[in-house]
Amino acid sequence: MEKEYSEIRRQLVKYRNVQSLMQYINEETLKSKHQELKGNKATGIDKVTKEEYEINLDKNIRNLIDKMRKFSYKPKAVRRVYIPKHNGKQRPLGIPSYEDKIVQGVMADILTTIYEPIFLNCSYGFRPNRDCHKAIKELDRVLMRVNTNHIVEADIKGFFDNVNHEWLTKFLELTIKDKNFIRYIKRFLKAGIIEDLKYYESEKGTPQGGLISPILANVYLHYVLDQWFKVYVQTKSKGECHLVRYADDFVTCFENKEDAETYYQDLKERLAKFGLEIEESKTRIFPFGRNTTTRNNFDFLGFNIYNATTRKGDYRVGYKTSKKKSKQKKQNIKEFIKNNRNVKPKYLIKALNRKLIGYYNYYGISYNYKWLSEIHQYTLAEMKRWLSRRSQRGYISWEKIKKIIEYSPLVKPRITFPLW
Repeated sequence: MEKEYSEIRRQLVKYRNVQSLMQYINEETLKSKHQELKGNKATGIDKVTKEEYEINLDKNIRNLIDKMRKFSYKPKAVRRVYIPKHNGKQRPLGIPSYEDKIVQGVMADILTTIYEPIFLNCSYGFRPNRDCHKAIKELDRVLMRVNTNHIVEADIKGFFDNVNHEWLTKFLELTIKDKNFIRYIKRFLKAGIIEDLKYYESEKGTPQGGLISPILANVYLHYVLDQWFKVYVQTKSKGECHLVRYADDFVTCFENKEDAETYYQDLKERLAKFGLEIEESKTRIFPFGRNTTTRNNFDFLGFNIYNATTRKGDYRVGYKTSKKKSKQKKQNIKEFIKNNRNVKPKYLIKALNRKLIGYYNYYGISYNYKWLSEIHQYTLAEMKRWLSRRSQRGYISWEKIKKIIEYSPLVKPRITFPLW
């Protein structure tokens, strides 16, 4: 696949645009994407699973290619489901049908090949080797080594639900000269939504849950935000300024307060032009950095970031798990132990270790060890509490808990991603 996509990169270098992309949606790439997809994911409105599709895989793929060549292939509406958020609200997800997942997956790979050389270094999320930890590390570099005195923390209201299809198409057409490829992207965008057995048209937005949505979101924000910031904001500002964006979450750092205030006003106008709006309640300008005397802090990607000092008294940016994420994790652990308190301790601990390892892998960055330990101690305390309630035998002492842990160790906190 890498060799095949090399022609796309050659076209980009030579012509700054690409053509004939539909040739890459072929039997080989579709089968390869089928093998990559996980079989335990939720199904779309057709209820077809990976295992069912695989029974007649060769025939299904041939029929799919034949339909695409005749332009009779039309993506099915996505099935809308909701997942709970930490604040009690619900996040909507669009679940495509299985065959649509395969096509979306191949098209997403093609789009990634096209746009990776185009995207700017300030953007992270849904990009190869540019995960949340890389975004945090870049933000740490800006806060520590650049003249940062003020931060603009902004949030786009319902970004994925408000992407303007016409603007997105115009952005894609700047580089992609294959009209048929664009045509199928439009069909995915216009496929519609099924919720409670009712069909709703999708005149705007790109549903979260689709394989193609993250790369389309990055394309949209590349032109709406990233390039605008580089070409307009950075050249207009009197002092230094830097943007760090992870998907639709972004933080902007400024040397001068005046530049930050101007940017804030310009940002609202810029987003409005492309059908987007700032969430005012989650947007603010505040002093932050080594030259400030305030104790301001802010949340980004699940971390609370604050001004701190080393043991020697030198300035340092501090990181800890945000309050809402810590509270959410504790609640999750509490409910899990409560619901599984009758399981043998060694099996309960084995399951808890999987949860803790995932937590340490994400939140195990420099300066956060104290809050990793807090989760570890909370887990022990909840084990003691609920194991004491599982029978009439009653109270279990800490000595008993220690013996259980000696036999089946609870994984200890560790820093998994050092920032310096």
